[in-house]
Parts: sequence; C-alpha cells; structure tokens
Amino acid sequence: MMATTHIVNYLLLVLFTSGVLGQKCYVCKNQEENTGKCAKTVESCNFGEDYCLSEIKWGSTPYWQIGAPMQHYISKRCATREECVESITKYMPNCLRIWWKDWTCAECCKGDRCNYFITLGSSSVNCNMILILVAGALTAIIPQFT
Repeated sequence: MMATTHIVNYLLLVLFTSGVLGQKCYVCKNQEENTGKCAKTVESCNFGEDYCLSEIKWGSTPYWQIGAPMQHYISKRCATREECVESITKYMPNCLRIWWKDWTCAECCKGDRCNYFITLGSSSVNCNMILILVAGALTAIIPQFT
C-alpha cells in the first residue's frame, strides 16, 4: 500500500512539474540590436505557448519622421501556434528587406530558447538560394549530355 502511494505521488509530481518546467524564450521589445536584453532576458512560457516569436522591424524612429535615420527594432516573446501563423501571415507582404523602405518580418521556432538568433536576412540564406539555383541548372543540363 505504501509503495502505491509513493508511485502515485511521483506521477503527480511529474505531471505538475512538466507544465511548470515548460519552454523558455528570449524576450524583449523594440530593441535596436539582438544583444543585451534580447540575448539575456529569458522567460518561461505560459501553458499553450509552444513557440518563440521574433519580430524584426526596419524603419525610422518610432515617430516616423521624414529623413530620420533607419534602424532595426527587434521584439521577441512566447507565442501560441495561432499567434505565429497570424504574425507571419500579417507581415509576409511587408517582409521585403529593402534598405530604403520600412518593413516588418516575423519568424517562429519551436524549442527551448530557440529564438536567440535572428535568422531573417542572413547571408547563409542567400548562399543557399544560389546553391539551389546552381543545382537546378545542373539538373537541367546534365541529362542532355547522357
């Protein structure tokens, strides 16, 4: 009887602590760089928030003055799957990454502290696109020689 009580208590402990020890994401709001607060502040996500959402904005100061210097604004937080889909869908048409235009992009990842890096606009994405184009061209050319 005593062993059964210990097993039940252990199972309850595991059940309740699994929700408490859930996913963690880096959090910050409208920071100019992906350092400092964006790289050091970690928060435990609420129940149902299984993703980390990062939003990257490029534009002038928050007052949107003509001729004001352009800069990045980075925000990170925990999010649900629905919030991720909504943000990415909302910002996709404006995710142009053109230096002279205001734009906003969003990305989500799933995993503990997975939003440490901002991957949008990285040079490796451009290199991968070039490799894909070269591979496609070679695939079209090689059958002609055989």
